[in-house]
Amino acid sequence: MIFAAASRLLLLPPQTQRSIDIFCKSLSIIAASWFLLRALTRAADRFEELAAAGPADLARARAARTQLVILRRVIAISIYLVTGALLLLQFEVVRHIGVSILASAGIGGLVIGLAAQRPLSALLAGIQLSVTQPIRIGDTVVVEGETGTIEEIRLTHVVVRIWDLRRLVLPITYFLHKPFQNWSLETSQILGAANLVVDFSADLDALRAELDRILQADGRELWDGKVHNLQVTEASDVGITLRILVSSTDPGKNFDLRCLLRERMISFLRMHPEWLPVTRAKHRNQPQTSVS
Repeated sequence: MIFAAASRLLLLPPQTQRSIDIFCKSLSIIAASWFLLRALTRAADRFEELAAAGPADLARARAARTQLVILRRVIAISIYLVTGALLLLQFEVVRHIGVSILASAGIGGLVIGLAAQRPLSALLAGIQLSVTQPIRIGDTVVVEGETGTIEEIRLTHVVVRIWDLRRLVLPITYFLHKPFQNWSLETSQILGAANLVVDFSADLDALRAELDRILQADGRELWDGKVHNLQVTEASDVGITLRILVSSTDPGKNFDLRCLLRERMISFLRMHPEWLPVTRAKHRNQPQTSVS
């Protein structure tokens, strides 16, 4: 703006002076937009650092991060749109086009409304998602028959990282209109069960003692120390079915813990082969009938 004011002292031709004014105004608009974007980025990074350094509440941290990511993108897009509009409105041609559009507001509004229906719907869905938060960044979900983690939430789609490192990309409206499982909505703690089939002669007290030993030894990094039990859930001609129920701080650790328990309990059963299940069959002697 100082350069534009100083250029007037040179008594330049009106067309040249107008070009200089437009150039200076454009630079001012771009500089202001750049400053706002930088301030938004610094504020968002600072807020995320404070959230990470706060109390170890993973659910609240994921909620804050999700809101921050979506709102940051919405504000950034708004800044880009306003900047582009202010730059274009400096030119007479654009103004005339704007007047023509306003003159035919009925048809133009209908066309623009139909064209922008899906993008606006996705944008509003993203804002609604940040407020209601059925999912958050880092949540463990089951969608389309796949178990994964919410890796990224954008304004139009959500990226889910599957356990085998594949990425499942879903429209953001999917999480507002279709049912899905969120294993860490309120808390990341989860219960999991591992089933074993043993013989009727198996010593259940010895198996429970072995379960305690495994959890205190190899499973101490995976078990949260809250829930663990061993129960008989079924009996059949093969043997009895045991359900081992354990809890962990997150689904990933619980899966690893259940695999560990199966391995260690099978190794323990091998030390007692008489406890392994066998198929039983009993044939009753049919009474013979005499034919006279």
